[in-house]
Amino acid sequence: MDIHLIVKLTLDNTVAILQNLLAQRDQQLAELHASNSWRLTAPLRWMGRVAKRLLHQPLPEHAVTTPVLKGYAEWIREFDSHSAEVNANLLAQMDGFANIPLFSVLLPVNVSNIDELRTTMDSVCQQLYPHWELCIAIGTEASADVHALLKDYAQAEPRIKIEAGRTTDMAQLGNQALTMVSDHSNWVISFNAIFNIAAQAMNMLARTINEHENSQIIYTDADVLDTQRQRTEPDFKPDWNLDLHLSRNLIGCCGVYRTALVQQVGGYQVGMAEAMDFDLSLRCLEHVTADQIVHLPYVLFHGAPAVTSHAASSVGVQALNAYFSREHIAASAENIVHGYRIHYALPRVLPLVSLIIPTRNGLALLRRCIDSILHKTSYAHFEIIIVDNGSDDPATLAYFKDLAKTPQIQILRIDAPFNYSALNNAAVKVAKGELIGLVNNDIEVISPDWLDELVSHALRPGVGAVGARLWFPDDTLQHGGVVLGLGGVAGHIHMGIGRDQLGHQGRAALTQNLSAVTAACLVVKKSIFEAVGGLN
Repeated sequence: MDIHLIVKLTLDNTVAILQNLLAQRDQQLAELHASNSWRLTAPLRWMGRVAKRLLHQPLPEHAVTTPVLKGYAEWIREFDSHSAEVNANLLAQMDGFANIPLFSVLLPVNVSNIDELRTTMDSVCQQLYPHWELCIAIGTEASADVHALLKDYAQAEPRIKIEAGRTTDMAQLGNQALTMVSDHSNWVISFNAIFNIAAQAMNMLARTINEHENSQIIYTDADVLDTQRQRTEPDFKPDWNLDLHLSRNLIGCCGVYRTALVQQVGGYQVGMAEAMDFDLSLRCLEHVTADQIVHLPYVLFHGAPAVTSHAASSVGVQALNAYFSREHIAASAENIVHGYRIHYALPRVLPLVSLIIPTRNGLALLRRCIDSILHKTSYAHFEIIIVDNGSDDPATLAYFKDLAKTPQIQILRIDAPFNYSALNNAAVKVAKGELIGLVNNDIEVISPDWLDELVSHALRPGVGAVGARLWFPDDTLQHGGVVLGLGGVAGHIHMGIGRDQLGHQGRAALTQNLSAVTAACLVVKKSIFEAVGGLN
């Protein structure tokens, strides 16, 4: 064959391949531009272009740049280093306290590393705050060295009380320590020999108690001391978040409780040693209101590497199921290793859900969305309302005609300028469902129980909108909840992490309360939607 002909054929093939790739790209771009996500994020893209222009402008001479933190060690140097001056100020603040609480530290000790135990004891004895007592119950498996060490501490420090126990059960030892607290004890700190408490902790707790007179439970942030005694793995916690607590024990292993509250619930539950602190918190929750639980946002406890406050266990599942039973909540817990997953029961008669999907053309996107809902959704009782916002593509219009033959699908035509809120509000008015599901036309169902899960939460008392975890096609996280203030206004937490990543303290993979959720996939009771006046 002529060499020129071979070259021509090769070039023709290459051009054909490139043309095919360009056609695929154009199709993808058309689908993207037809999606609700693209239209809704237009203002954000405009803000991004403005920000980019501003970033490329030279800074004025007086501008101050914020240093970029390189890790937890730098964060500690920047925000958590306590100088003598800071400590003196903490002590001086006590003069203004109306309430001087006595803290009773409950410390059950059984088998323990002597060096770790000594460090734990020193951390309590070195508190800046003077009004504390350390109540220690020693288990039957504790060595003679442990007994000798604790006896030496008690002889040197009158605020330390020790008693020998008759059991190895840590919960029983904890209860024995509880019987040792003084009559005028105000607060107990549930402690563990593998934790250290920061020197300024009780001062800051006392200040918090004076600022929150109604408080019943206080919890703080924590971290881990590695084998070189370096602080690592910070656990920065949010303010009270019930669903997150049920998912991973937010209060942790070092909760601070009103003494009377712990006595009221009977102390620790025997047989729950592996999850005794979690179980205690759940039983205390039944006697307090959310505003009586206070988060003190400082890293005040340091644990051993093997300890994480959200490590799940079968005993934790048992504690959660007992909590649901006492509270008459139709739910059950599942151990998912990095935490717990709570399954809330659906009612025997399933409520109708009206899934509202605004669209304009975008046939390929919409078809994939509708097909996935119809063929992959296990929840049986739903209707679909497609809001056609002026589609003019013949193929899309033909698809609407076919869909209209399906009894559970309704096509609502609205020929008006695109306004996401107005389109959805109009659809809600004709929706028959007890619940409303807002769904973007570029959403594709991948989990058959997606609607079961969203509805089970939306029906819970006190729950407003419920959102879903959403993934990009490359299996990175698109939406796992929205936090107000992140990025200036609001932002998606953990956006871009992979499916195999859990996020900060497991929060990318746990159910929790959040500031907001995206309306790309959202379920809400129709009565709530109407009560707040719909979308703005």
